[in-house]
Amino acid sequence: MFFRITTAVVFASALFLSLPVAAQTDPTRDELDGRINTVNTAVPFLRISPDARSGAMGDVGVAISPDANSVYWNLSKLPFAPKKAAVAVTYTPWLKELVSDVFLAQLAGYTQIDDLQAIGGSLRYFSLGDIDFVDIGGQPNGSFKPREFAIDAGYSRKLSDNFSMGVALRYIHSSLASGMTPDLQAIRPGRAVAADLTGFYTKTIEKDNGVNNVWNLGFAITNIGNRISYTQSAQKDFLPTNLGIGTAYTIGLDEYNKVTFALDINKLLVPTPAGDSTYPDKGALEGIFSSFGDAPGGFKEELHELMYSIGGEYWYNDQFAVRAGYYNEHKTKGNRRYFTAGLGVKYDIFGLNFSYLVPSGTGTQRNPLSNTLRFTLTFDLQRDNE
Repeated sequence: MFFRITTAVVFASALFLSLPVAAQTDPTRDELDGRINTVNTAVPFLRISPDARSGAMGDVGVAISPDANSVYWNLSKLPFAPKKAAVAVTYTPWLKELVSDVFLAQLAGYTQIDDLQAIGGSLRYFSLGDIDFVDIGGQPNGSFKPREFAIDAGYSRKLSDNFSMGVALRYIHSSLASGMTPDLQAIRPGRAVAADLTGFYTKTIEKDNGVNNVWNLGFAITNIGNRISYTQSAQKDFLPTNLGIGTAYTIGLDEYNKVTFALDINKLLVPTPAGDSTYPDKGALEGIFSSFGDAPGGFKEELHELMYSIGGEYWYNDQFAVRAGYYNEHKTKGNRRYFTAGLGVKYDIFGLNFSYLVPSGTGTQRNPLSNTLRFTLTFDLQRDNE
């Protein structure tokens, strides 16, 4: 059976171009004898920033102040959230400049059980448009809608007045070309189960003028789970297991104005391909631990696998926000570099956040979110914690 891609004609190439892709040769590069050696994983939609607030701040999120989207970034922040319960809905167009029906959507929410505990969950859905199948004669033979989704549920608890930890479980379903039979092997949906382990520390720094500063630290190990496959015989691929470490510092300028500066550093906990572009055959946990020292280019290449996000956020009277950020990935590991900006408004229990992504310079990897406006709606379901 043959198939023709219509509205999702470039979804596969653009999706994997926007995230780490397989190694390729470029004599102008300086790593591994001139070869790019990026890390490739299955279901990369799990690493797409799903909310407009963080999306406007260079994709920082591990240690910024908690909200409903902390379910994605760092579940352990939820016991410190100022609201007892909240939900958020995000819509992110994908490849907007090429197609109109490829998008990422997320519904996330949480509730605090008491002063020490919170639970949260989310549903993330990635639609990849339409595929039309044709027979050997080129005649229409049905259509298919590739799609992926993940369902999360987690629990977090304060272990002291300043520190909390959280755990989450995730079910992942990826149906990209089910029913096709290339090489007489039926393609089936890929399924996996994964977990997150997170921690968060926050400290309020009192000042003489009565307006406090806040310093946050956080870590998140996400998508720890089994490898995934789409056929019976194919080698299984790694999930995008990731280690994120972040810090954020909020300065209270006066009663009405505050500004936050944040930094995240991320690293995929996935084996680095060997020099011939092949991946070692390791289990998921073995791959996590070996990922800190298996790069064929040595320690220098391991450092190049770090991804950096920096962001800033200004709030006036907790009602109006201006945000900006920058994301950087090494040229031999994907070469994604972009600036972001956005706004946020809040009235009573409702909030609305926008973000916009602008590619940085020439020669950087084209991003499917380039020149795209993302938005998130938030709803506070209960009053502030006092």
